[in-house]
Amino acid sequence: MYKKQLNLQKILCFAALAACALVFLYALGLSTDLYDGLFYALPEEAELETSKVYVPGAEVYYHIQPFNRSLLNSSIALLLVACLLFITSTHNRRRYYIGNAVSTFGFAGAGIGISLWAHQQIEAFKAQFLQIDFAAYEKYATRRRKEYIDSTFWFDAHYVVFAVVILVCLALIINYGWKLYLMRAEKKLIDEGKGVAA
Repeated sequence: MYKKQLNLQKILCFAALAACALVFLYALGLSTDLYDGLFYALPEEAELETSKVYVPGAEVYYHIQPFNRSLLNSSIALLLVACLLFITSTHNRRRYYIGNAVSTFGFAGAGIGISLWAHQQIEAFKAQFLQIDFAAYEKYATRRRKEYIDSTFWFDAHYVVFAVVILVCLALIINYGWKLYLMRAEKKLIDEGKGVAA
């Protein structure tokens, strides 16, 4: 049983790193897709709320930038927290100590927190994106021979990305509970063995 648990904890720690990389790539993709589709539809001064834009609603490109930077920074911070799992040897330690609890619950808390925060923000920006005047946008794109994007793929993809993060976080917590159970069972067997020897 210990061998299965040791294999699982190693897999989960590497899965945590992979989940962080997924969030990082998602943050890059979200901004890039909006840039390709909307940037040309905005004058340089469109960051100002009073300026006239070529396509009504395209300002969402500028509105999402602070969040996108924060999401990118959060993915890097989450990756650093995931490194604690390896620094504390949570991936291969036979017995867990306080450092393993801190790294496990620290990553789980950060991962779930970032996921919930990102979900709220992305849903709000998706709603803004859907308010674009797509008829005007398509005409403008055709006239300028530019890319026209009306897909919400990158907004919808966050369901998969952050579901993976949350699942890894929950799995790490369950794994921690399993480890404690096995440690107690092992201690009980050792104590019983000492009792018989005495």
